Amino acid sequence: MTSTARAIPRSILYTPALSLDRVVKAWSYDADVHLIDLEDGVPPQEKPAARDVCRAALDKAPEPENVAVRVNGLGTIEAVHDIELLAGSPVRPGFVVMTMVKSAVEVRLMRDTLASAGLRPQIYVTLETPEAVACVDEVAAAADGLILGSADLAATLGIEITWAGLLATRQAMVMACARYGTACIDTGNFRLTEPLVLAEEIARGRELGFQGKATVHPGELDAINRALRPDPEGLRLARRVSDAVQAAGEGIAVLDGNMIGPPFARMARMTVALGDAWAGRFGRAGGNREGMDNDRH
Repeated sequence: MTSTARAIPRSILYTPALSLDRVVKAWSYDADVHLIDLEDGVPPQEKPAARDVCRAALDKAPEPENVAVRVNGLGTIEAVHDIELLAGSPVRPGFVVMTMVKSAVEVRLMRDTLASAGLRPQIYVTLETPEAVACVDEVAAAADGLILGSADLAATLGIEITWAGLLATRQAMVMACARYGTACIDTGNFRLTEPLVLAEEIARGRELGFQGKATVHPGELDAINRALRPDPEGLRLARRVSDAVQAAGEGIAVLDGNMIGPPFARMARMTVALGDAWAGRFGRAGGNREGMDNDRH
């Protein structure tokens, strides 16, 4: 991992394109990426109107590069209209999120189709079909990010949305993302009245290696951001670890009474690179960004 690490969003707020006022209001919430949903959040009969809302919202977006649009699945006429919307919009989102993907071929097709219209957004894939899970390495290699789609996957498997039920998928997803440097984003929490469930999901996901989390409710953003955004103190420690191992000739060093070596230095350098990349794209002045900037200097 180098200083050119990709900036990975730690929080993604989903807002259905049902009302322009609702989507525009979402810009005021502290999410790294604001997602305009044209898929599950919009009833079939309202999808044409939703595209009008999406186009108008993009025009009003203060940071279009940090806006995502979730399109309908390839192979549907709605996806064709969604792509036409993106191609015709004078304001281009920084992310496009694909749904119901079954193979990496679809990801490459979407990338090439958008590129033919002059669009080069990052492409995130909602991992929500057994077919995509079975070829998760290929999908991770083709995409810029993966988002666990727990609801559709659980429904297809005929199981409840539980940690145990989706653990194997989460582990495979994290491993694949690590192999290809792909952003790894956990599913949204559906038990909105149980904050302890959200806290447990965040903690467990972080332990596995998830870097961010999706949400449909702005009230969850504070907990997600506090847990998953780069921590200035953690970055300071990572820099010290990296410096200590370098001073030891890339061998074993002792820092604060703890033995550290090359594996710790690799993790520290990755932490610093990802933290700096996040701050450069998503950091907010006066908050976590300010502390990270002071640390960097």
